[in-house]
Amino acid sequence: MADGKPAPGPMPGNAAPAKKATTGAYTPGSVSPNRRARRSYTIRLWSVRHSRFLEWFYGRFANAFLLLHPLWNMLGYARVERPVTFVERNVKGLLFDCRMCGQCVLSSTGMSCPMNCPKQLRNGPCGGVRANGNCEVEPDMPCVWVQAWAGSRAMVHGDAILNVQKPVNQSLRETSSWLRVTAQAAAARETSPSEQKP
Repeated sequence: MADGKPAPGPMPGNAAPAKKATTGAYTPGSVSPNRRARRSYTIRLWSVRHSRFLEWFYGRFANAFLLLHPLWNMLGYARVERPVTFVERNVKGLLFDCRMCGQCVLSSTGMSCPMNCPKQLRNGPCGGVRANGNCEVEPDMPCVWVQAWAGSRAMVHGDAILNVQKPVNQSLRETSSWLRVTAQAAAARETSPSEQKP
């Protein structure tokens, strides 16, 4: 620095618990990255184990959201986007460690979010899955796609995992997939031949 004092180094944080442990620094286990990661993996695995129930629940939730289409339409989808996205981010963040890609495919991937894959693969695992079913990039993390296959086997519409997913549209990040799916379902219902009067 200009006054002759050395520039301060980076402040030690929870990202380096082993290094801090050698200095005797206190690292609360409840806020360490390793603890947070283990907690998110645990909840993800719970969601996969209960994929059939979550599939059933989401079907009813989607129907209820579709019934609210006149309300969303009256208020304006753009106007309700922000509060709905806030709720969606927190609910799906807790249950699935959701990354808010805006193009949710949980119902097709056994309730295991493919965006948690370090390579963000949307159509199956890479060739580096470890023998214990963990990720090659993050050895402590269960492979997202191994879990997706397990979850899909318990679901009524589990064969949807075989459908090829489109690449992620980055312009839809941080938007509500709930609202998008509802608007698309409402539009499809309005243009359906069975709904049209003779």
